[in-house]
Amino acid sequence: QVQLVESGGGLVQAGGSLRLSCAASGSIFSINAMGWYRQAPGKQRELVAAITSGGSTNYADSVKGRFTISRDNAKNTVYLQMNSLKPEDTAVYYCNADGLKSGLGPTLPFNSWGQGTQVTVSS
Repeated sequence: QVQLVESGGGLVQAGGSLRLSCAASGSIFSINAMGWYRQAPGKQRELVAAITSGGSTNYADSVKGRFTISRDNAKNTVYLQMNSLKPEDTAVYYCNADGLKSGLGPTLPFNSWGQGTQVTVSS
């Protein structure tokens, strides 16, 4: 199994910054894409940002220019630097990763989610 553990959420005033981290562990053979999603109350989960193993990134239009995703492949960790936060960024942020997991037999694909971390931005 592959587990993802997030950290770094919290309460911040509008205009402030937070940095989220997500570390993957377990029977990892390789990780392809890692990303951050968020879900606000009463809304569907949406993609915030994603990054491939090669470093290509993709951002939601609502966070472009404010959020930066990065990863440390050696540590199987992905980060989300969030600047100029707005009240509408308030949500539970989830980490996601997909790749191949190792075991006794051939490698198998995996797609795992973290437990979520709350980000609250006050006005």
